[in-house]
Amino acid sequence: MDNFPDVQVIATGSSAFELSNTISEPLTGRKYELQLFPFSIEELRHDLADLEIKRLLEHRMIYGMYPEIVQNYGEERDLLKEIARSYLYKDVLQYQHIKNPEILEKFLQALALQIGSEVSYNELAGLLRIDKKTVASYIRILEQAFVVFSLRPFSRNLRNELKKLRKIYFVDTGIRNAIINNFNPFPLRQDGGALWENLQVMNLSGGKRNSKCRRFFKRHTQGVRSCL
Repeated sequence: MDNFPDVQVIATGSSAFELSNTISEPLTGRKYELQLFPFSIEELRHDLADLEIKRLLEHRMIYGMYPEIVQNYGEERDLLKEIARSYLYKDVLQYQHIKNPEILEKFLQALALQIGSEVSYNELAGLLRIDKKTVASYIRILEQAFVVFSLRPFSRNLRNELKKLRKIYFVDTGIRNAIINNFNPFPLRQDGGALWENLQVMNLSGGKRNSKCRRFFKRHTQGVRSCL
């Protein structure tokens, strides 16, 4: 960047950890960062008719919307397992040299089974026999890796908002289903409502790519985003 000021460099990578740990020289004021999320429903409309999107909606909730998954119909299950194995259990687990990968795997499974529900850090800590600070640390790592994201409850009292339970969703429902190894069709699932909620929240938050919008949920209208 310094030696060739007339050259524009585009650097891409699937691992934010690897990039941030490797680049030591600050690039403040000399770079723009773009985050590439899985496809949104709105983006699928560029190539598919609404009727086709509706027909494949349950399929997309089961297998997610990573571009590689969407473009390789029929191979989704093997591809998702490979993504989960090579990314989640390699890059994320090696980050900061996590000493007990089995705990983090169980932690991911616990989060996967609670999408759509309010998550208690104390309950997770008791379930996995770890302390509350470790729970908060794992969630922060998974958010930095774009595996999950959390929503706080809407409250006009900021102090109460910080105290209350949060909801944690997955950036991609296909990865969530790969973590618990459940690719059953919708008639055989008990988590269809939770997958639908996760998809809608992700489309509202990730689809708009609006960094200026603060996101919340309300108990009586779950998964609602409020722009403040």
